Amino acid sequence: MFKKLLAMAFAIITVATLGFANPALADGAATFSANCAACHSGGGNVINPTATLSLADLQKNGKDSLEAIVTQVTYGKAPMPAFGGRLTDAQIEEVAAYVLSQAEAGW
Repeated sequence: MFKKLLAMAFAIITVATLGFANPALADGAATFSANCAACHSGGGNVINPTATLSLADLQKNGKDSLEAIVTQVTYGKAPMPAFGGRLTDAQIEEVAAYVLSQAEAGW
């Protein structure tokens, strides 16, 4: 329950902050909060702490481009599920842009 409240607060603050600068990033933040934050809150990874969403880990794992992140989110890779049937292409692209921007900013 606390994690959900924390994720919701994070999403609200992020959306409020990013919403003025880039609406697509704000949408990506909201989609991330609703679909990804349970495992990746703050750019972490509760399942595999060595494969976080930090820029260093994204680079190490070859996931440091929009295309690579879109592919990962769309098709998944065990243990991460595929979101291609759950999210629209636009939502996946917005999440990818959000993840990459957060990674570049150091989460």
